Amino acid sequence: MSDTSDLKQTPLYELHVELGAKMVPFAGYSMPVQYAPGVMKEHLHTRAAAGVFDVSHMGQVILSGESWDHVARSFESLVPQDVLGLADGRQRYGFFTNESGGIADDLMFARRCETLFVVVNAACKDADVVRMRTALAPDIQVSEITDRALIALQGPRAGAVIAAMDVRADAMSFMDVADLTLDGVEVWASRSGYTGEDGFEISVSEEDAEQLTRALLAHEDVAPIGLGARDSLRLEAGLCLYGHDIDAATNPVEGALTWAIQKVRRTGGDRAGGFPGADVILPALESGASRKRVGLRPEGRAPMREGVEIFDAPEGGNVIGKVTSGGFGPTTGGPVAMGYVAIEHSQTGTSLWGEVRGKRLALRVAKLPFVAANFKR
Repeated sequence: MSDTSDLKQTPLYELHVELGAKMVPFAGYSMPVQYAPGVMKEHLHTRAAAGVFDVSHMGQVILSGESWDHVARSFESLVPQDVLGLADGRQRYGFFTNESGGIADDLMFARRCETLFVVVNAACKDADVVRMRTALAPDIQVSEITDRALIALQGPRAGAVIAAMDVRADAMSFMDVADLTLDGVEVWASRSGYTGEDGFEISVSEEDAEQLTRALLAHEDVAPIGLGARDSLRLEAGLCLYGHDIDAATNPVEGALTWAIQKVRRTGGDRAGGFPGADVILPALESGASRKRVGLRPEGRAPMREGVEIFDAPEGGNVIGKVTSGGFGPTTGGPVAMGYVAIEHSQTGTSLWGEVRGKRLALRVAKLPFVAANFKR
């Protein structure tokens, strides 16, 4: 049995144990990978009703300064997104870039009045905080939040569950943020998530986290969901897992994330460039990349996991790519994967072959997402 004594625990750790979760190490934390029903049932329950996820391992940071204009312009020195144009009460997906044009981390950022609320990946949060404190304007206050949990409620019934606690949630659309009162608890909520379903991500004080989670779980439509189903849900939704589908060596153009770079930050835009790696990323936006992240549909029932090499022929031929995420899609009823292939092989419908245990198995390039998004627009 592995030693888990050095793992951090989220404010919901005891509740996970009480609920019978199988706990595993993840990004330095002891996290629930699944509960008694198992990954398949948890996945399908989220698609049909609503599931609650503990994402308290993620990093939460508040940036503040003399004005929104100053905070936003300073943050734009680290990301290729339009921060200044973000309306109060709105959130956006973004990423830190490095000097070689790679993605140092992907993140969510939201405007809350004159401040910027940033949520970063657990494995990168220490480096991200250092990055912000080092690179942002000296008078920007970078406040890492260590006394709040983060929980997500995801699924087509999530809206009704949250609105029953606070009717103001009903007016929120995808990527809106607001202060809500849920079960008597004051929270910061965004209508977002990482499953492709409607839902909310909720920042709550750690002392109130268990009470709120229990209140959510008391609803007949809500079940606890672990990391296993979270991974299969985001894969079906065509969403990247940092460190696997994107990393410090991945250009956003290769990663098929060009939609996340707004026109104002591109060549010819009012605030073009000015972020790390702009001299690499901006030309790539114009000329394209040599490889691209694509959806992959293996034929048959055998999943193709991360690391499987992709060939352009059933025998011999050339290695033209690699699987970065793969598994069985409970909603699709078959194996699904994502990976990178040479640009000339990236057209939807292209036939390719993955080598699994020395045997070439057929697959084809597929359109992402595998399951259509169900966001509230």
